Amino acid sequence: MTQPAPPPSNVLPASASASASGSASAATAAALPFRASTEQACAWLAAQTGDQWDLARLLAHLTPYVWLDYDASLAELFGEANGGYAAPIFYQDDIARLVAGSDDVLITRTKDVYKIVAVLPPGGLRRPLAALLFQQRDIERLPAALARAAVPVPVAAPPAAKESQAGIGRHDVLAAFAPLVKIDLDKAMSEALGVFGDDGARVKGSARKSPKLALWNPVTLALGLNDLYRVPLPRLSAAFRSHACLDDWRARWELTLELLR
Repeated sequence: MTQPAPPPSNVLPASASASASGSASAATAAALPFRASTEQACAWLAAQTGDQWDLARLLAHLTPYVWLDYDASLAELFGEANGGYAAPIFYQDDIARLVAGSDDVLITRTKDVYKIVAVLPPGGLRRPLAALLFQQRDIERLPAALARAAVPVPVAAPPAAKESQAGIGRHDVLAAFAPLVKIDLDKAMSEALGVFGDDGARVKGSARKSPKLALWNPVTLALGLNDLYRVPLPRLSAAFRSHACLDDWRARWELTLELLR
């Protein structure tokens, strides 16, 4: 008698996908694939943190992706990636729809294979919820980031400025803030007037040798992203908690928020 074929290795049993609890096994945690489904990400994080995870909580910390097979009608998205690529979902309205409990995925803006922001045709692209994917590296970094964020930081006057606090570099800016905006932040940072005009968040004088060597004040940058590009303050606060390059600026950011209230 022919035995039924085993399920694919990246598909969880129904019992595992039904609950993202701390009962997830070590074997499940070790089996985290390069791109994990919502259920796999929740199970892995539950095993690591001892907490329950669901899609809404994932979206508060991680950027979701959807694999797009090559589509000739959207050829400009794919470049030379003839087989397709993993497209990020970062636009706040698309994320809010998922958090609210939508029964499918709607993508109205994404980034092409070259990581340039692209506005999709009217109506966007729809995919089933099961198509959502999360990057292995992002998931694996999250427990440490959460542990670091859990360490209380007193809200007090910021310490005297140090040389290291003059600003952060281009790589750190893109790592912390590019996933939060729909503009091409890398391109905006290269323009003569900085991101917001009149040097904006760029530390004055730091770009004399080369714009690529400029330093950026992350607090000023974050406030500008909220004011001009509608990036929610909670997501900006999460960036300050989650990125080591912003540790020295976290107290200053939280004090700024207190003053704005």
